[in-house]
Amino acid sequence: MKIFSAEQLHQADKVTTKKHEITSLDLMERAGSQIFNWLHQRLQGAPVPIHIFCGIGNNGGDGLVVGRLLIENGYSVTIYVANFTDKRSKCFLVNYDKVKSISKKWPVLMTSEEDFPQINKKDIVIDALFGIGLNRSPEGWVKKLIQHINTSESFTLSIDMPSGMYADTATEDFDAVVEANHVLTFQAPKFSFFLPETGKYAPYFEALDIGLDPEFLHTTEPLAQLILKPQAQQFYRQRKKYDHKGTFGHALIIAGSYGKMGAAILSSKAAFRIGAGLVTCFVPECGYQIVQTAIPEAMTLTDKEDDLITNIEFDIEVAAIGVGMGIGTKKETVAALQKLFSEAKAPMVIDADALNCISENESLLKVLPKQSVLTPHPGELKRLIGDWKNDFDKIEKTKKFSEKYEVVVLIKGANTMTIFGDMVYINSTGNPGMATAGSGDVLSGVITGLLSQGYDPLLASVFGVYLHGSAGNIVSQQISFEAVMASDIADTLGDAYIELFAKDPVPGGEQQQ
Repeated sequence: MKIFSAEQLHQADKVTTKKHEITSLDLMERAGSQIFNWLHQRLQGAPVPIHIFCGIGNNGGDGLVVGRLLIENGYSVTIYVANFTDKRSKCFLVNYDKVKSISKKWPVLMTSEEDFPQINKKDIVIDALFGIGLNRSPEGWVKKLIQHINTSESFTLSIDMPSGMYADTATEDFDAVVEANHVLTFQAPKFSFFLPETGKYAPYFEALDIGLDPEFLHTTEPLAQLILKPQAQQFYRQRKKYDHKGTFGHALIIAGSYGKMGAAILSSKAAFRIGAGLVTCFVPECGYQIVQTAIPEAMTLTDKEDDLITNIEFDIEVAAIGVGMGIGTKKETVAALQKLFSEAKAPMVIDADALNCISENESLLKVLPKQSVLTPHPGELKRLIGDWKNDFDKIEKTKKFSEKYEVVVLIKGANTMTIFGDMVYINSTGNPGMATAGSGDVLSGVITGLLSQGYDPLLASVFGVYLHGSAGNIVSQQISFEAVMASDIADTLGDAYIELFAKDPVPGGEQQQ
């Protein structure tokens, strides 16, 4: 699913009205009807009071369409218009007159705090104050209206966007953003729905197809792409009957130090579970018996030192390398990384302490292998690219870093983003239960295992993040968010493959055919 900018969506509206020979009013009626149908299906005529707060632009026009349709179907509706300027859109005015023509109860014009209605906890609020055209944060009594809605504790449904939030730039005033319970957005989700700073204002959303021109949507390069199950299914590479373990590659996991051998175990197990044919674990001498005992399927190579990695030497042919998990940042380890980066030919996943070594030693950046996959958590990312002003600034700085060094970079989080140059892929799987020690080590093993099977670095990253999150979803449903451990995620990767092609349930408990 493509994520478009506000400007691209405005252009899509123009192309659609011209190409399909419809008016902007027709498009607004179509959008408002979709919202009404969604509400009517759920309310079924229930006598719950509904408050619709409309701005005076096209988002307010959408709200007026919804209000008119609700009134025509017998719902208890009050429409309020935030009359903060005399500049009204033409579509708003037409729909304003339509509401007046079918109801004796005209919209209430609000011009100050004195006009704010009482909203009860069991009421429904529909937010249609501002849409994607907003270019500055609400101020004055309109800001206080948003705060009034937020303190009402009622169920709040936002049309297209939570009012006060920008679609694809940083929000300026979070005190002036509607805290929606649900968002019904048009055609495609907005970029800001997936970022930590703004996503909390749109915790649940659905994208309603309002019939924008398919050709324009298909040919337009988006801001980002959201990876859902249909896309992930296309990434999967079918195994053939006469394949063997050599077909699926030899993954080398370079990990661990004294007291941190668990990182090596988790990554190696994940590489196996995701399908690597062979896995060798390179560890300090102290990890030899630990690896041989914990993962009998893995082969083990050791450093000459007992407690840490100082010299990475191996005489095996490997298809992919995962490095950094729990290795520490001692100068001897930095020197070993310098040699590895300079000499290794296999595609590489670089994680954890290896990233910290890079941040602390600029010389490692000069030999950073191109096409490597970097998997930093927020703290490691900040040490790599520097501080950022907001989430959008973070993404732009990550893009520049990725482009400069020709590497894939993950921004890990609730919606992990995979960035390669200007390309951004947003993951749709995962849950708060995965915020647990070792989860990142598992992810590094997953991507390394996919690389060993011949997936290219970008695809291995996007697909690996999806499967990792899917495994986390499956195990959390079985044992709860709170009980999830990283080893559970690794052990559930096989179920994630099975779920990838499982038929989704449909209403009534039946399965799709």
